[in-house]
Amino acid sequence: MTLSLVPAPARILAHEGSLEIGDGTHVVVESNELTATARRFIDDVRIDTGIALELASPSDSGTPVVLALDTAELDSVAAAGGVRADGRSVADAADERHGISITPEGVRVWGATAEGVHRGLTSLRQLIAAVSRDRLAALPAAEILDGPRFAWRGLSFDVARTFHGPETVRRVIDMCSLHKLNVLHLHLTDDQGWRIEVPTRPALTAIGGAGALGDRPGGYYTLAEMAELVEYAAARFVTLVPEIDMPGHTGAIFRAYPELAPADGRAGEVAPGLAIGTLDPERPETWAFVEDVLDAVIPQFPQSAYVHVGGDEAFGMADEAHAAFVERAVALVRARGRRALGWQETARAAIGADEIVQYWIDSRETSAMMDNEALKTMVPSELLPLIVETMAKAEHDVPRALATGAKLLISPTSRLYFDRPHAEDSADPAQEEMRARVGLPVYPPMSLRHGVEWDPVDDTPGVSSDDQIAGVEAAIWCETIANRDELEFMLLPRIGGLAEKSWARRTVTEWNDYAERIAAQATIWDARGWTWFAANTVDWAADEVTAR
Repeated sequence: MTLSLVPAPARILAHEGSLEIGDGTHVVVESNELTATARRFIDDVRIDTGIALELASPSDSGTPVVLALDTAELDSVAAAGGVRADGRSVADAADERHGISITPEGVRVWGATAEGVHRGLTSLRQLIAAVSRDRLAALPAAEILDGPRFAWRGLSFDVARTFHGPETVRRVIDMCSLHKLNVLHLHLTDDQGWRIEVPTRPALTAIGGAGALGDRPGGYYTLAEMAELVEYAAARFVTLVPEIDMPGHTGAIFRAYPELAPADGRAGEVAPGLAIGTLDPERPETWAFVEDVLDAVIPQFPQSAYVHVGGDEAFGMADEAHAAFVERAVALVRARGRRALGWQETARAAIGADEIVQYWIDSRETSAMMDNEALKTMVPSELLPLIVETMAKAEHDVPRALATGAKLLISPTSRLYFDRPHAEDSADPAQEEMRARVGLPVYPPMSLRHGVEWDPVDDTPGVSSDDQIAGVEAAIWCETIANRDELEFMLLPRIGGLAEKSWARRTVTEWNDYAERIAAQATIWDARGWTWFAANTVDWAADEVTAR
């Protein structure tokens, strides 16, 4: 039986009959712990379809959707592998496995935790929206048992090169929740801007946050705004993880505090959106700064067990200095009761088994990227050898990380960098101008099919088992993305492929089956006013394309 669900569930059993869901259908909770989850589901269904469900008591008459904390049959689905961003155990406190039973008499959604029930309700939302017509949805009778393959299912979101305000971040959190992603990794600092308050270092936001790439407006999240975003995400079982990029990508830091810049003056923008210069691990003022930042940032993310310390693209920095910086930064994170996460170059330092290494450089395509004419026009000739040198070391990063016992967060440029141009034409000719303009030309264009026809284990050199993987995370970088419409155009429908590869237990995704399932999701995207790319390789409903 095929149901219009993305990601694909672990088990589906079809039954005879169907059930109508419409205005006034009751939602009943068997535990008060599920009341907030039920209210969120009711709100989501109303936005997605216009159907007005009602929270009711068990004694009320009417066809119910019953929510329960229960573990019945869930052991038939294996527990998730990997690591959770909030540090909780997938075996008990953060078990996301769930069941859904749809019969002509009603719906029962159950899980061991409120989070598990929420994931089940997310599937129910998708099923209702896929068949909803005139505020009535006829659901086929079925039983679904499901749970994620990986515990960390994330999106890395660049808010530094283009500042995206709180409302846009909330929209991205909603996209994550709809696709059963549970991590939004905020890339808060880079050469182009600093986006988070550090009260003891006010110039970081006053000066470092004043601009963005080119002439785009700057901005930052106040303490109150960040607290609201963390709460909004937590209500949807999404963990916000902060990234403070260092020792490279520090142009905004040096604008705010020039005394931290290299003493030899070798720092600054060398091309639009590209700066050089790294923090010096030998200078005491460097570590006073890093400690101030960690002391201010960590409390703003109470749900996150991790702090991302960057560690990437420290062009021109000696290997020994880079390793020394990473090791001390990781130690400072540990001293504050958190764990460190870093881009794959951090594997070149002496890290421990508790750290996560984010694999991103697919060495199989590095040489083609280095020969790309677009890169040569974007980067000064004197910087190219430094980039080539850094990339040449990448093939050793994964073996080094695994040798320490560290787990990998799988984020290959070749599959999960969503700033790559779209390869297909759009079924909507009006989108072709944006498709030609948005997307970093350094990368070859990527099709939706390429984004789902792979496996995180089989496709990662040096990896042989799920046990070596913390999770799967895509990245959306904003060099060519200047506004919310362009951001959403690059995220959708690609985020569905990310969900499929991080949640679904199928190691092989059959394209035609996936294309049919992803097409059904567009009704929700339209209902929420999200911009999405209407790839002509998917048979979208005609009204979905013309309504764009």
